[in-house]
Amino acid sequence: MRVLIIGGSWFLGRTIAEQAVARGDDVTTFRRGRSGEDADGVTAFRGDRTDPGDLERLAKSGTWDLVVDTSGFVPVETLALARALEPVAVRYVLVSSVSVYAGWPVERLDETSPVLDCPPDAGPDHGFDGDPGPTKYGFGKAGCERAVYETFGADRTVILRPGVILGPLEYIGRLEWWLRRMQRGGRVLAPGAPARPIQPVDVRDVAKFALTPTLTGTFNVTSARRETMGDLLNACRDVTGRQASPEWVTDEKWLAEQGVRQWTELPLWRSYKGAWAVDAQRARESGLQCRPIRETVADTWAWLNGGGAAVAHKRAGELGISTEREHAILGRWDATQLDHCGAD
Repeated sequence: MRVLIIGGSWFLGRTIAEQAVARGDDVTTFRRGRSGEDADGVTAFRGDRTDPGDLERLAKSGTWDLVVDTSGFVPVETLALARALEPVAVRYVLVSSVSVYAGWPVERLDETSPVLDCPPDAGPDHGFDGDPGPTKYGFGKAGCERAVYETFGADRTVILRPGVILGPLEYIGRLEWWLRRMQRGGRVLAPGAPARPIQPVDVRDVAKFALTPTLTGTFNVTSARRETMGDLLNACRDVTGRQASPEWVTDEKWLAEQGVRQWTELPLWRSYKGAWAVDAQRARESGLQCRPIRETVADTWAWLNGGGAAVAHKRAGELGISTEREHAILGRWDATQLDHCGAD
């Protein structure tokens, strides 16, 4: 199969490229070449998706059975790319996000849930950021979905809506932050209840699903293994080999009152009931298989210890709580527990 990957040097795009080459596909990557590295065995086509001349050169360079777009964020840019490739590609896979849903992260969701309204020719500033949602990012992804659907049609379009993707090559650093924190040992501020279900999916499983032959339609791509925040943090503690001791602050309202930022200051913590309630049954019925979170954690730690390093990304600087702030919050939490004991 001839595969064109838009991107191909970071995280999911790089993993898709490596898997496609490994299974014998003829793989081309289209990217600027300013960061990351090309996977071994690909044909690297240099160009900018915002440059009409580059899109024209790309379309004239070949034909493809499958286009996988891992870097579509601005609808008008995705529309131009899709229109350029429609005559020379059979199917278009767009990696979107659960952020397109109007009800995320508050409501339970499936593929029939309402999506944010964004035109296919919108620019980067369409929409607004709410609290807890929606976001301009979500509006943009929704517009990108419309751009591909309107160009390729329902029978030739695949929309993938992942939640959180973890694993080797991750550039945001959510899992890496928890691994490094557990490596340092001591008492660790753990948010919420350890039994809270979570749905992160391994990058390698998303990549394999994206390359499924003849796949069409829209799919939520989240894990359904009934794993928990406790499973994640315990796996991080175990693989780092340190004596870290998670201290579960189960009163999430109290934790929020301390000003702790959800999702970033304590990565992957989100108290809204819909954040980890995204139905992916349709994807599982179409072949999505998700490995245990413990395997993802162990392989990410092995990658980091083997010299792996994420491509620098500005969002990585948003992650994590300082040691001083963590100690202060745990101290205040201890005091509340003593007060409760005294009241009893």
